[in-house]
Amino acid sequence: MTRNRCCGKTRFELYPGSMETKWSILSPDPNQISNLAATLGCHRAVAAVLINRGFGTPDEAARFLHPSLAHIRSPFLMKDMDRAVSRILLALQRREKALIFGDYDVDGMTATALLLDFLTYLGMDVDYHIPDRLTEGYGLSAESVEKEAIARDITLIITVDCGITSHEAVRLAGRAGVDVIITDHHETLPDLPQAFAILDPKQPDCPSGLTWLAGVGVAFNLVLALRKSLRDQGFWGTRPEPNLKAACDLVALGTVADMVPILEENRIYVKTGLEVLANAVRPGVKALLDVCQVTGASLDSRDVAFKLAPRLNAAGRLRHASMGCELLTTSSDKTAQAIAEELDQENNKRQDIERHILAEIDRRLEADPQLLQRSLVLDQQGWHEGVIGIVASRLVNRYVRPVVLIAVAGNRGKGSARSPEGFNLFEALKGSAQYLEKFGGHAAAAGLTLSAENIPAFRRHFERLVSETSTAEDFVPHLHIDTEIAPADISPKLADELEELAPFGIGHPEPLFMLSNVDVLSARIVGGSHMQMHLRPAGNVDFAPLPAIFFNMAVDKPPPDRFHRVACHVRWNRWRDRQTIQLVIKDFIAA
Repeated sequence: MTRNRCCGKTRFELYPGSMETKWSILSPDPNQISNLAATLGCHRAVAAVLINRGFGTPDEAARFLHPSLAHIRSPFLMKDMDRAVSRILLALQRREKALIFGDYDVDGMTATALLLDFLTYLGMDVDYHIPDRLTEGYGLSAESVEKEAIARDITLIITVDCGITSHEAVRLAGRAGVDVIITDHHETLPDLPQAFAILDPKQPDCPSGLTWLAGVGVAFNLVLALRKSLRDQGFWGTRPEPNLKAACDLVALGTVADMVPILEENRIYVKTGLEVLANAVRPGVKALLDVCQVTGASLDSRDVAFKLAPRLNAAGRLRHASMGCELLTTSSDKTAQAIAEELDQENNKRQDIERHILAEIDRRLEADPQLLQRSLVLDQQGWHEGVIGIVASRLVNRYVRPVVLIAVAGNRGKGSARSPEGFNLFEALKGSAQYLEKFGGHAAAAGLTLSAENIPAFRRHFERLVSETSTAEDFVPHLHIDTEIAPADISPKLADELEELAPFGIGHPEPLFMLSNVDVLSARIVGGSHMQMHLRPAGNVDFAPLPAIFFNMAVDKPPPDRFHRVACHVRWNRWRDRQTIQLVIKDFIAA
């Protein structure tokens, strides 16, 4: 079939891959590839990737390849930014007591740390509170307002990464004379809390266009706006104006961890933040890199997503998220190292709990396959509510359908929901709102609370909504392949140029290529479930073998002697002082 894209015609060729995966092969216009490659002086495969991503002109490609903080939009484009800035500066002038109220995930921790650092530097009387996941639950609550604000004579609450559905809490604060500024990035409902100001780019009438920001990105824009207003007032004549590039390490951590699209401002923040993280000026970052055994020189977004973020998240899942915030704000190397080591141990415990829950779900599905319908909704007394979100993500990757897991304690259930690309989870929960006490989140991830007696009705209704708004084909795994390349195209120059396309993530995945007709010269299992191989073009005995690895491959039988087609990434594999090109195989079609 064919499809028109903004940069010309692109042909999709569909191939059945292994394990029922469909391959979509993108084929940009060859002339456009040649022209862009010649203008940029880059490999044709890189030009094809840029065109596929929508950057088909030299100017668009150059701006994408060289993201800069100079290119970000004004934070004052965000609705209510002027009101939020004015209220915070008034609190600074009056020496009011302010409270930052954050969420317990990495996005919330980093946003809290970022705002706390900046307001403390201004000399503001400010503290923070992150609720306990198990005893307080998500978001700004009336109980928290009473205990953490009213009882402590707080007159200004600033939420980060939460608050957009906290109607009761905001009403209570208002009656007590406490102003609330909400900074959030979650989906909004038509009825918004009556806060003093709301910074959420997903508000329908927000003109900023910054809808992809994470919570920490919204907080960063608030800090940018505060710095600019203080500059206009001559405030920085009395103290050095902070260089906010240094805070991009926190923005990168929260943005990557929250799995928002790495596009536009997010790409700029993450690219800049990775450079700051690599230098590890912040003691907490240095300690975190140490326990993860990651060097700054090789740090990339995968390290953030799969090594740094899980350890930070372990604080909010099993202990208390304030540990993560303390790690990110401490100036003591000794304190940072102690916290990082403790978080590493908590992450190991989290992995054990996760494996136990997954094994239990496997047994249930084996005993009753009918539980797996167009969606998967499961509940269980005693599940750890801090871990079920990760388990739900694993099940989405495995079964490619919306998953809701509900941890039941007494007569109430707390759930974590995850969804594959293309299905709007938030809308499905909104359609099931009559069975829920509260819910919130994004199209791909959400949380919910409901009475245990409503779980069966919710399960039936949710499944009906998923079935009515999707087809079985929607949940067939797809690989989107950028272009076909020849083994002879794989070179150090190509690997270097592909790294220039980083950081990768949601909205901008790592380029995936197809090779045709390659022989498997050798294969061995490493790490228990990974297949390490050497490949070369079929029949070409003079070609230097290409190292390859297939992570988490089914290793109960060896791979075929020849691949008809291989879908793979092309990466540098760095180990100690050596680097070699390695193909990372995602799927194959046997000859």
